[in-house]
Amino acid sequence: MKDDNFLKENNARQIWHPMGHPGDAHTTPPKIITRAQGVTITDIDGNTVVDAVGGLWCVNLGYSNDKLKDAISGQLQDLPYYSAFAGTSNPPAIEAAYEVQNFFVEDGIERVFFTSGGSDSVETVLRLARQYHRIRGEATRTKFLSLKKGYHGTHIGGASVNGNNRFRINYEPLLPGCYHLPSPYAYRNPFHETDPVKLAQLCAQAMEDEIQFQDPSTIAAFIMEPIQGAGGVIVPPETFMPLMRDICDRYGILLISDEVITGFGRTGDWSGARHWGVKPDMMSTAKGITSGYFPVGAALISGKVAEVFENSDSAQGGIYHGYTYSAHPVGAAAVTACLQETLRLDLKTNAAARGTQLCEGVKALAEKYDIIGDVRGGHGLMTGIELVSDKATKTPMDLPTMSKIHQTAYEAGAMVRLGAHNILMSPPLTITEDEINVILNALDKGFASA
Repeated sequence: MKDDNFLKENNARQIWHPMGHPGDAHTTPPKIITRAQGVTITDIDGNTVVDAVGGLWCVNLGYSNDKLKDAISGQLQDLPYYSAFAGTSNPPAIEAAYEVQNFFVEDGIERVFFTSGGSDSVETVLRLARQYHRIRGEATRTKFLSLKKGYHGTHIGGASVNGNNRFRINYEPLLPGCYHLPSPYAYRNPFHETDPVKLAQLCAQAMEDEIQFQDPSTIAAFIMEPIQGAGGVIVPPETFMPLMRDICDRYGILLISDEVITGFGRTGDWSGARHWGVKPDMMSTAKGITSGYFPVGAALISGKVAEVFENSDSAQGGIYHGYTYSAHPVGAAAVTACLQETLRLDLKTNAAARGTQLCEGVKALAEKYDIIGDVRGGHGLMTGIELVSDKATKTPMDLPTMSKIHQTAYEAGAMVRLGAHNILMSPPLTITEDEINVILNALDKGFASA
């Protein structure tokens, strides 16, 4: 490894970072994280802080799980790689698929298709949705519905169903046939409705109206996050996802639950769909499937969908889609170890308790600071804080102030994430009560600096 002077000197010279302007790194270099332990990260200057971001919604087990690390290093010795394209397989992949299917059996999942990450998983379920209808003789079903404020990755398909135009405008035209519906976002919505249950009904009505306008026989699937993550931690009322399930059933539309963030315990349940009492037709997963220790994702298939594929002829049912690293043996070993540890530690229970603590703590801060316009969370370890410069008009907070709050909170002991004028938090699911208090204290100091 090069020395610290080399790393600082070259921090912004060669590498372009995701989700940012490449020129900004020259004037505001990114923090160089060199070590991590438990739920803390340490930067190149020796500052150690609680990681309230959990890497990127993903380090559910924290940074010190030796069983997961040992599984990865051990598999590297036995079989570092082999293709899982049709005709070959490997023992870790077979075991991992068994563990994943069993983990999500209550969600109606019966088959597993491994990918390299969340965006790959979304792309996979979108493609399979179209193919499912084609096999069934409904080749006109090619369109997709999704929610504004939703995030579904960065591939062309995922970007096309994304509901935030930041991920769309500079890359258009995208996939045709993608239509966006109002989000159950009580703080800001086109209906000016603050009652979450009434808002859910209005969103459902808008969905039915769009389905009728497009013609139900042209729509393949509706994709949604059970709780919208990157869009600002938008928590729907408990009526919302069941309403969407009912509408999809009535019009023959597949319901895809994007569980890349919400899967594996983050909501206080093992899946976001289960949190709301819904069984989806397909699920996209990643992140918590290996706690971020190895890049793996999975598209999960219900029995209803699997039956159509497996009973079709080879010309229609063949899945000519996949990735070099699908069912990678090292990644598969990481999956099995991660799921075993996730269950052993009962992460969902801690996520529920600590998520309530974090959300209630932020609500207390909202009583103290007028710049806090809205607090969203309370369903596991996902909390969003929307900051405004004027509470009456809900004017979004300016970027310089957001940056100042972010830096002050970091200096006070917590790494949080900025999403435009929102602060987003998704700490490891192993976090303790005392460590949540560190985050709350750091936020307090950050808001005081504004």
